Amino acid sequence: MEETNALPPEWVEHYTVHRFMLFDPVIRWAYSHIGTCRWSDLSLDDPKRVLAQAKTFGMRYGVVVSVFDSNGDGQRSFASFGRGDREYTDLEVKLLKAFLTRRHNETAPPTNLTNAELEALSMVKDGKRLKEIAHELSVSEGAVKQRLKNAKQKLSAKTGTQAATLASQYGLI
Repeated sequence: MEETNALPPEWVEHYTVHRFMLFDPVIRWAYSHIGTCRWSDLSLDDPKRVLAQAKTFGMRYGVVVSVFDSNGDGQRSFASFGRGDREYTDLEVKLLKAFLTRRHNETAPPTNLTNAELEALSMVKDGKRLKEIAHELSVSEGAVKQRLKNAKQKLSAKTGTQAATLASQYGLI
């Protein structure tokens, strides 16, 4: 749901034009493993020579980090970090993993929304007004307001519409 890319723009252009994503051993490792791996330790095939070409853009050394939730949702976050001067130290690798794990947890969908809150959010997503939602659910408008207030808080949203959008992006509704 979030992408941050600070790679050299020339590399991003080259990578995109040559459609390296499906052949990139770093990406393939990130989707099939959990943890960290220096690029120099990757043992996957590199038929398009992605890593060799990355070196020509100043990224001689790198590390890939992959984090995965073992719960039913199975959310995965991964990152690849490259540099030209030296290998990443063990401490740097550990700090990069801690950083990605923190970002992963911060952006993970909440698991504490109630069915009633999700139902109200789904109706907001469908464009229904407060009065319509209350009527369809056979509850008071105050009850709907409370459900939406709770959902907004759990999703860190400012409005009901924003909460419904986030819940939809997370695949909750």
